[in-house]
Formats: sequence, C-alpha cells, structure tokens
Amino acid sequence: MLSPRTGKHCPLTPLSSFLLRYHPGHQVKVLGMELLILEMDYKCARYHLSTKFGPHMKEDQIISELPSLNPHNFRKVSPCLVPTANPTTRCSMGGFLQGETTRDSALKQPIDYTLVWSSEALRIKQDGVGYIWLPSPPDGYKAVGHVVTNSPQKPPLGKTRCVRSDLTDECEIDAWIWGPGKESDPNGFNVYSLLPRNRGTRAMGVCVGTFVAQNTLTAPVSLACVKNVVSNLSCMPNRNQIQTIFQAYSPWIYFHPDEQFLPSSVNWYFKNGAFLYKKGDESRPVPIESDGSNLPQGGAEDDMYWLDLPVDEGEKDRVKKGNLQESQVYLHIKPMLGATFTDVAVWVFYPFNGPSRAKVEFINIPLGKIGEHVGDWEHVTLRISNFNGELRGVYFSEHSGGAWVKPSELEFQDGNKAVTYSSLHGHAMFARPGLVLQGRGGIGIRNDTAKSKKFMDTGTDSLVVAAEYLGTAINEPPWLDYFRKWGPKITYDISEEIKKVDKLLPGKTKICFRQVYQESTE
Repeated sequence: MLSPRTGKHCPLTPLSSFLLRYHPGHQVKVLGMELLILEMDYKCARYHLSTKFGPHMKEDQIISELPSLNPHNFRKVSPCLVPTANPTTRCSMGGFLQGETTRDSALKQPIDYTLVWSSEALRIKQDGVGYIWLPSPPDGYKAVGHVVTNSPQKPPLGKTRCVRSDLTDECEIDAWIWGPGKESDPNGFNVYSLLPRNRGTRAMGVCVGTFVAQNTLTAPVSLACVKNVVSNLSCMPNRNQIQTIFQAYSPWIYFHPDEQFLPSSVNWYFKNGAFLYKKGDESRPVPIESDGSNLPQGGAEDDMYWLDLPVDEGEKDRVKKGNLQESQVYLHIKPMLGATFTDVAVWVFYPFNGPSRAKVEFINIPLGKIGEHVGDWEHVTLRISNFNGELRGVYFSEHSGGAWVKPSELEFQDGNKAVTYSSLHGHAMFARPGLVLQGRGGIGIRNDTAKSKKFMDTGTDSLVVAAEYLGTAINEPPWLDYFRKWGPKITYDISEEIKKVDKLLPGKTKICFRQVYQESTE
C-alpha cells in the first residue's frame, strides 16, 4: 500500500483471475486469428537480456534473442513490451504476440529482412551486440513487429510471420521508450510504443504492446497493428464485474483546502431548486424533477433550453457550493481498442465553476467573473486490460484537453486507487498536487491543487449510467438524454473584466498577460 504522504509508486496488485474471462496464456480470438499473449510474469515467457544497450537500461529491458518457445501450431508475430513497476525503466520486452489460424493465408513468412539498427557503434559496456530487424512482407501482408537478435546474420525467414493486410490496421507512435540519448531525438534512432491510429468504442485496432524502431521521427511508421474484425464483446465485463473492477481501482479525488464550489449529485442539484429555462419563455422557469424526467430528451444543442441555479439569492449561493456529503460519481463503461480494454469514465458534477486567478510573474491576480459558469462536468477515465484486469492508464480531464498518465507515474492510496487532484475553482483533474500554470514565461491562468480534508472516495457512491454493450441491462437516468446546456450563456463582458486586471499590472506585463490569456482560452 502507498502512503498518500510519500507520493511514491507501488506496484499494482492484479485483480483475481475470476474477474475476467481472458488470462495471460489464454488463446484470444481476434479476426479469424487467435493471438497468444505471453506475459513476463509467467514462467513460460520469462527471458532475460544478455546485452546492455545503454547506460540507463536494465538487463531485462530488451531481449537480445527470440526464445524458442512455441505453443503447438503457433507462430511468432511480434515481440511485446510489458510495462514495469519502476518508472525509470519504462518497459520490458517480456513476451511475444503469437498467432494461429485455421485459414492458411492469414499468416505468411516474410520474404526478407532489413537491418534497422544495431548497438555495435554504442560506446558503452556490452555483453554482446544487439540487432533490430524489420521483416519485409509479401504482397498483401503487413509486418506487425520487429525481430531482435544478437547476430549480424539475417534471422531465418521462419523466425516470424507477417499478417494478411485485411487483418491489420494503421498504427502510430505513442510514447518514447528508448534511444541512445536521454530523450527522443527527432533526427536519430528511437524506439516507440505503438497505438492503433483509429481509436474509439467501435474501432477494432488492437494494442498489444508492440513497438517500432525508427531512425528518424519524420519517417512513416513501418509496422501495422492487428485488428479485431469480429465485433465480439464477450470479453467485456458484466454488471457484477464492473462493480468489482471499480471497487478495486476507484480513484480518490482531493479538493483544494480553499475550494468553495464542491460537487454534488445530479439529483441533489435538481431537488434543491435548479430550474429549466426555455428561450422565449424565460419568465416562467420550470422546477426540475429529481430524476430529470421532465427535461427535453434527445435532439441537439439548439440554444432553446438551459438549466440554472435557484432564483432566490440565498438559495443560489447555497446551491453553488454543492454538497460533498450528497455527491455521487457517474460511470460510463466503454470497449476500447478492439474490446481488449475497458474504459471506465468517472464523471463528477459541480453545480458551479468558480472564478479564475492569474499569475503574472510574482503577482497573483483574481480575474473577477472570468471562468465562472453554472453546471460543470469533469472526469477521469480508467483504462483496464481485458486480458488480466490490470490498470493500464488514467486519463485526467483538464479544461478543454487532458492527458493519459501511466500507472508508474501515479500516486496510489488504499492499494490500487489512484489519487486525483481537482484544481481550485476550475476543477481540472491532475495527477500531482501543486501549481500548473496555463500559459508561458511565468504568466498564465493558475491551476492550484493540494490535499485537504475535502475529498471524495469515489468507490463509496457510484452509479453506472451507461454501458451500451450491455443493452437494456443498465437503466439510464432520464437526465442522461438531456443534450442541451447545463448552465446559462455567459452574460458578463470579458473585455471589461480584463480592463480591471490591467489596472493592477505594471508596464509591459499588461500586454504579455493579454497575449497569454488569449492563447489559453483559444
């Protein structure tokens, strides 16, 4: 278990094997092929490196010779990278993607190999030289992985297989893994992890941990990824498994000690005086039923309807502050990357988003009404492997964008529960406490986060509101089909608010602030 005070990483504990149907070493049908993932934690696929490729590499980071292990009738397609618990070692090449097909044409031997890179020229201590080869596929086939050896001789053609083109998808580089330098060199040799280019709930490209070795960043990616041509969702979790998964990984959300505008449940917001407004009939707002059943359903955003706080000023101020004790998170469960992963989007509702603050060098400046709005939705997304139930990453929403963070870079509390920090007033989600400046050169919009006694253990009160693959098994609340605005259109004059800030700034900092503010809001 990780102490929340240390912020150090601890290895994730895998979920029990009963959780999901697919386990390491299990044959998983993908598009007429069966793929076999051999993971490093299992004896049958544990191999170690005898060649060191760099001063900051570990001996088990790159395999210098393909092992001879081959399950009956299976052929190697690509080596795979397995994430390590240590953030400094990035990834280990700990397994191999292997394929078997009942149709002889799905896999074919390459017709040749091209040497991509060798460690021969590296001026470091080496137990041997490593070589990375690119298979040359026959017509109508794609290479989906490299061959890594410790010999300058081309590998035998039977050492790997290429995959028929219709069983593959385009991919793109994801994260930098290794290179001769300490960071990615756009004009030199690099090793990157790969992701399918087309991603989404219906995209069929599969991410299995393959990598690409390239001598320049501008070159097109030389490999493809496999895809699941059969839309088979049998590996997705059922309702009971969803609850088990979420209880294992449900994040903690910490709010800044000065936060005034906390979350609430949607039902609490409706019960405590929120109104539905209609364009042209603004003088007669309608109280909202506690489950949102009288909200307009479906359609599209057309500026005809919006929600707003209570009319009474005292009640308005009370509801703005939310109610942490009555808060609830809402879960949207989605298949990702050919249904090999489950994404759990964890949505949090705030009745009100507070005003922003700016930092101009050493000066902190309140921005008046800038940033204020009614009805604020924020989320974090957990990505879970459907092969072994492990957490593979967390997405943090940050205003109009966001970022994926690997488990090795997360802070954990109570076992496998990631710690999330909500920024003061703006409620953007971050993986670490402190100041994140939305700007440049010491000038920008502040995002302040810190631990406090105000927090949410999201596992204590959650509701699955959507899991389309389960059909009618999930009772979606009526408010989920309300597609209009959750707050009124901003009515204050931003230019006037900026002028107020200008009066507080000396000299050239006024121009710098205006430029940075415009860039941060575009």
